[in-house]
Amino acid sequence: MAGNSLSPEVWMLLLVAAACAHAASSAKPKVCDKGWECKTSVYCCNETISDFFQVYQFEDLFSKRNAPVAQAVGFWDYHSFITAAAVYEPLGFGTTGGKQMQMKEVAAFLGHVGSKTSCGYGVATGGPLAWGLCYKREMSPSQSYCDQSYDYPCTPGVDYYGRGALPVFWNYNYGAIGDGLKVDLLNHPEYLEQNATLAFQAAIYRWMTPMKKKQPSAHEVFVGKWKPTKNDTLAKRLPGFGATMNVLYGDLVCGQGSVDAMNNIISHYQYYLDLMGIGRQLSGDNLDCAEQEAFDPSSASFTSSPTAASA
Repeated sequence: MAGNSLSPEVWMLLLVAAACAHAASSAKPKVCDKGWECKTSVYCCNETISDFFQVYQFEDLFSKRNAPVAQAVGFWDYHSFITAAAVYEPLGFGTTGGKQMQMKEVAAFLGHVGSKTSCGYGVATGGPLAWGLCYKREMSPSQSYCDQSYDYPCTPGVDYYGRGALPVFWNYNYGAIGDGLKVDLLNHPEYLEQNATLAFQAAIYRWMTPMKKKQPSAHEVFVGKWKPTKNDTLAKRLPGFGATMNVLYGDLVCGQGSVDAMNNIISHYQYYLDLMGIGRQLSGDNLDCAEQEAFDPSSASFTSSPTAASA
């Protein structure tokens, strides 16, 4: 019937709407390149780490790492960190969100690194928080850290004590992280104390990668890409810096109240926020894990994470 026909103008509007809908559905996310540092990723459209984190800031954060009493004099440097980070910036490391979130993630990651490699103490020159990256390995291992593992059996004569920027312990952790990096760390764990770039890369891999199925990574819980389940909420596990400690250390640090091990990591994070010009007032919600139940209780496995103890 003539009364049900559509005018040419309406038909044109429908055609335009259909074309727009098709274009929207077929559009691909914009990807960008940022020189050598960030290649072919939506995250590369943001600033990269070297845009907002310069050599002088690295030197400020780790100002005592080359003091004569440090164990790793001359080992750690800015270039090694940036080179390692370039592998993970296309995946969102230090490139997720706006500039403030990007800077906070770098401070959060390095806060863990500084805490776990520090030789600072209460009356140390420059204060106890200025001594991150003092170590590159565990100095007095109490054991060989060899556990009978079907997937990653120990290599005879090799010790799997803590090494690296987020110290790796135990044969199965060296094996798993080595697989992720495509480096034979199971047979050659010493690589992490011989090559600073690889040591940083192993630490960032640990930060970016869930070590257990159905668990988030430290990156995801920090930048807000993880949504807690009802069980997570009941266990008081919520997005924020506190949950990064839960992912990395479980009940070795979390769920024990206000313990020194937890507070030391938080102090490094906030100290670095201040030095990077962000300020500890922007530390974020859910800063600690004092009352969080562990994602991976140590009673359920032989140990928790590759960072089961300080270097």
